[in-house]
Amino acid sequence: MSEPTLAAPVLVRVQAVQRRTLLVLSASQVIGGVGQAIGIAVGSLLAAEIAGTAAVAGLASTSSVLGAALLAVPVSRVMSSSGRRAGLVVGYAAAVLGAALVVVAAYADSLTLMLVGMFLFGGGTTAGFQARFGATDLAEPHRRGQALSLVVWATTIGAVLGPNLSQPSGSLAQALGLARLGGPFLISAVLFALAALFVAVLLRPDPLLLSRELTPDVQEPSGSRRSSIRQSLSAIVSTSDGRLGLLAVVVSHSVMVAVMVLSPIHLGHGGATLTVIGVVISVHIAGMFALSPVVGWLADRLGRRRTVLIGASVLAVAVVVAGTAPADRSAQVGVGLFLLGLGWSFGLIAGSTLVTESVPAGIRPQAQGASDLTMGLCAALAGALAGPILDLGGYGGLNLVAGVIVVPLFFVALRGVLSPGHGTA
Repeated sequence: MSEPTLAAPVLVRVQAVQRRTLLVLSASQVIGGVGQAIGIAVGSLLAAEIAGTAAVAGLASTSSVLGAALLAVPVSRVMSSSGRRAGLVVGYAAAVLGAALVVVAAYADSLTLMLVGMFLFGGGTTAGFQARFGATDLAEPHRRGQALSLVVWATTIGAVLGPNLSQPSGSLAQALGLARLGGPFLISAVLFALAALFVAVLLRPDPLLLSRELTPDVQEPSGSRRSSIRQSLSAIVSTSDGRLGLLAVVVSHSVMVAVMVLSPIHLGHGGATLTVIGVVISVHIAGMFALSPVVGWLADRLGRRRTVLIGASVLAVAVVVAGTAPADRSAQVGVGLFLLGLGWSFGLIAGSTLVTESVPAGIRPQAQGASDLTMGLCAALAGALAGPILDLGGYGGLNLVAGVIVVPLFFVALRGVLSPGHGTA
């Protein structure tokens, strides 16, 4: 896509707004990330406690993943018509309502109400994912990957801090006469509300609306002309970059979710303690987020396609390392999950940048929402199928299937890198 050339004074102003945008989005990611992580850490435990059986524990995370996927569409539509700020507020507001419903469900012992709450709770994830696109609105083309990755990196802080607040928040809930496992969601509701307020007050000027002011020839479709999900996906897959970007985010996220969610079960079969399992998952989260600025820099320097190819290669190595690990080899599983998170980071950052750059500026918010919808739905399906696959083929079989899914991404990325004129894109 052609990029506008800005006069020097305008460029200086845009760069200043971009720095403020990255700071505000990153800070909101920290606040919302803590709220998201603290709830996810105990969601499965609460579902099992309410139902009286561990068989339904996975429904909590499934509901949240589905909510994050489906809420991406209305949130992106709000962004398209009213800007990033309004869309992020809607996402966080849904998460506030969802967290509050889970608190009530914990008190009333209602699994149905809890699952509805977890669905809306996924709005926090939606806001977090959509915030990464906001980082690209005013970024210079050769810095889009790095800008996007900085906002992704900020999630690290929330992912680390959140679970550590589970115990004190449970004590707070009991002191207030509420269910102990409802406490983390009470804190989540407060944090999501703060994130919404933070964005509403400080994300000014809105990066998406300002980018449109700077390119008045690019107008967002309105009314009946507004892009549907099908039209948005069609726009993405109409170019080789778009197809690769969408495939990268879908495969990376689906493989990561399928393997990660059942790794604790595999470790548990080997006698690993909750502490060991927690350390392994923390290592995985570090792989996902800690090196994202480096990944973004590589996406800008080496090119998006090469970065996707690296990610696919890392994912392939990850499933081999993890899949060949006996249940009592927690260190080997940890190495595999670190690589799994790192491969996800390469795929998500480079793929998201490709999706953004593959469509006209006027329909980017809708296309980004459609991309996240597809990514989330595929990941939810992968997570649902992972259990039966684990029962049939064990942890090694699950990783084998994950590896098979990675193969098409590897060859599509390789073809893109080797194609004439496509080496640096």
